[in-house]
Amino acid sequence: MFTEKDLQQIADHGLTPEAVERQIAAFRSGFPFLKVVRAASPADGILTLDDEAADRAAARYDASGHSVVKFVPASGAATRMFKELFEFVNEGKRGKGIDTLVEHIRRFAFWPELEALLPAGADDRTLVSAIVKEGLGYGSKPKGLVTFHAYPEGARKAVEEHLVEGAQYAAHEGTARIHFTVSPEHRAGFEALLAEKIPAYERRFGIRYDITFSVQKPSTDTIAVNPDNTPFRCDDGSLLFRPAGHGALIENLDEIDADLIFIKNIDNVTTDARRGDTVRCKKVLAGLLLDLQERAFGCLKALDAGTADLATVAAFVERELCVKLPASYDAALLRSVLDRPIRLCGMVRNEGEPGGGPFWVANPDGTESLQIAESSQIAPADMPLMKAATHFNPVDLVCGVRRWDGTKFDLRRFTDPATGFISSKSSGGRELRAQELPGLWNGAMARWNTVFVDVPVSTFSPVKVVQDLLRPQHQ
Repeated sequence: MFTEKDLQQIADHGLTPEAVERQIAAFRSGFPFLKVVRAASPADGILTLDDEAADRAAARYDASGHSVVKFVPASGAATRMFKELFEFVNEGKRGKGIDTLVEHIRRFAFWPELEALLPAGADDRTLVSAIVKEGLGYGSKPKGLVTFHAYPEGARKAVEEHLVEGAQYAAHEGTARIHFTVSPEHRAGFEALLAEKIPAYERRFGIRYDITFSVQKPSTDTIAVNPDNTPFRCDDGSLLFRPAGHGALIENLDEIDADLIFIKNIDNVTTDARRGDTVRCKKVLAGLLLDLQERAFGCLKALDAGTADLATVAAFVERELCVKLPASYDAALLRSVLDRPIRLCGMVRNEGEPGGGPFWVANPDGTESLQIAESSQIAPADMPLMKAATHFNPVDLVCGVRRWDGTKFDLRRFTDPATGFISSKSSGGRELRAQELPGLWNGAMARWNTVFVDVPVSTFSPVKVVQDLLRPQHQ
């Protein structure tokens, strides 16, 4: 199937011919749907806390002294955010979104920057063009470098709000460690902005920032194929490899050395006035995780010593770690369940926002566990279950990635390689099929212990389209 030139190209990507052949086989066979049992709900897989329990959890985290990293996926360009604006500038298509943008243009935090660039008497098309093209150039920038919020002392870009958040819940021994995954072409822009802004934030919060970056690894790319599932070849005869979606970031996450890792998307930030709930919820999730982790470690040590009461351990696994055991289980199964990375996921009430939902899923070992599932992972016959979900995933995760002896888990061992999805794309006007790895918080964490916690909707304020910046959470 592959020429010598192909084999060299595959090797240059850090891939093997066998891995690429497995990718092609997946195009032919497709990915199996998740064996969804039911939607998780309060009292059945989603933990709800009263104020007293939440206070205890937050206090536990504050007193813990664990090393912490805030991990922010920030690779994507803001193309979807400005899609409607491009359609207006390039094709003259004008919908309600453009009307809203133009009518409220002075309410956007980036207005002062934009106004300074506009010629006198600029019409609507010129104004919109100056946002996405020559001018602010937001159409080719990542979301992290878009100006989100206005303050009396000056506007802040999305990446700056993560600095503020990080100082408030992710500082350890006077240092806030924040890791951004970025695209290679955007890295210099992030570095330049942060070098300019960080000194002021360090003075404001009395801390030091330790900022690191990584890019998605070429070895996680997937081959593109023609509609007949043969390898797609570019005009020069070379194979075409494409980034495999944010599920590939499990490799980047695996390289983070910390006791606790907070994960939050680059665009899910709010203003200082509304951040209180977010900071509190992050601490609550982390405190709950530390408690569960400590108890899981105690069970593991007792199992290894042969002193464990299996029924007591099983009750902890089922009630606290949310793993339903088969009728017959043994110490080996309990041990395999306990000896996994753990994540606590904030879940908000579903108010019509898109996003994956919390589900009970049947596993090959006879257990049922909690997973975040996207609609593409659910069989058509099971879609009523998707619609029954009361909550969805706002990407609010706290992760525990150490084993009971302090060593780090190899996170790549806890993915589900049988999950992923296939989509239709094009290159140079030619149709192709592309393959994405399971999402970072979907299949890439499928074999983690997962606990869902109900959190207020105020902790969720994403910016999917530019008009979202007009919402109260961003004003």
